[in-house]
Amino acid sequence: MHNPFPDGTTKPFIIAGPCAAESEEQVLNIAKALKPLNVNLFRAGLWKPRTRPDSFEGVGDVGLKWLKRVRDEIKIPVTTEVARASHVEVALKHEIDALWIGARTTVNPFAVQELAEALRGVDVPVYVKNPVNPELELWIGAVERFTKVGVKRLGGIHRGFSSYGEKKYRNKPTWEIPIEFRRRLPNIPLLTDPSHICGRRDLIYGVSQKALDLGFDGLMIETHDNPDEALSDKKQQLTLEAFAQLLCKLAVRQTEIADPISKQSLEKLRAVIDGIDEKLLDVLAERMNEVDKIGEVKKENGVAIYQPERWNDVRENVKQWAAEKGLSPDLMVKLYEFIHKESIRRQSNVIHGKEQASEK
Repeated sequence: MHNPFPDGTTKPFIIAGPCAAESEEQVLNIAKALKPLNVNLFRAGLWKPRTRPDSFEGVGDVGLKWLKRVRDEIKIPVTTEVARASHVEVALKHEIDALWIGARTTVNPFAVQELAEALRGVDVPVYVKNPVNPELELWIGAVERFTKVGVKRLGGIHRGFSSYGEKKYRNKPTWEIPIEFRRRLPNIPLLTDPSHICGRRDLIYGVSQKALDLGFDGLMIETHDNPDEALSDKKQQLTLEAFAQLLCKLAVRQTEIADPISKQSLEKLRAVIDGIDEKLLDVLAERMNEVDKIGEVKKENGVAIYQPERWNDVRENVKQWAAEKGLSPDLMVKLYEFIHKESIRRQSNVIHGKEQASEK
């Protein structure tokens, strides 16, 4: 897999620009302000998939000429979102440097396949945003569709996941999903889009820093010369001044420890952790042996496997013990939910037999 970043690019890779191109003057003004900040790609949406039909849906094809001026005159490579094969065709005709696939497109395998076919044999970087819903396989599947048609320069963009009700973030970051994406696809660079995760300017720094702390390769951040008057997503776009301040404030961590003594110390600590993990598994195995015995007692006495009162007692005990030991009660309850699920499965095997339990 070829890296979609230009040779010699240092981390973090920064994509910045307005949510949407609104006018030629706006696009050029923002690009000129971003030029001294060494932004790697200038972004601007031209075709906007909006929730409501009366919302601003982008300027369309005419904006491609504006992006071409950014690339040719201001000398910043440009990128835009494509959702249809016709978008790909006209974007390539205007020599757009890179393309990204939006979350509302990634969720639809038919749409992704159509875009993949339009890009067959084309050597252009393609960044795939995670789908709106928290489905890792759907995200990976979208990347695989581009791989299968020969797109070699691919990247992933983590932009958070939809959830219902009152919430801190516009789209929950659900960090475990992009972390697993990186584990499964280690050769594909991964960026975070804090603008769409946060939905609010005041949260963007925290999410950006966490992404870099996790070793992600870069950020896509929406910037605007007058965000309060933006035609779309005004609350999540940074002013140009705030964006410059953000770049100065961000800390980039090293991926490896250079000092040999510190590195040796780290390896010793990791060895201790490995030993503790092994002991934890021994304890869990011992616990599951007792679970099997409980299953036998329930089988002999015709008792239901799931006992709600007992499970409530376990949850309350876990919360109390976790707090006493300086652990997160919420985290420990989540851990025990997995343990309880496995306990139910094992007791079902005891009572009904393995084959019958697996059918259920």
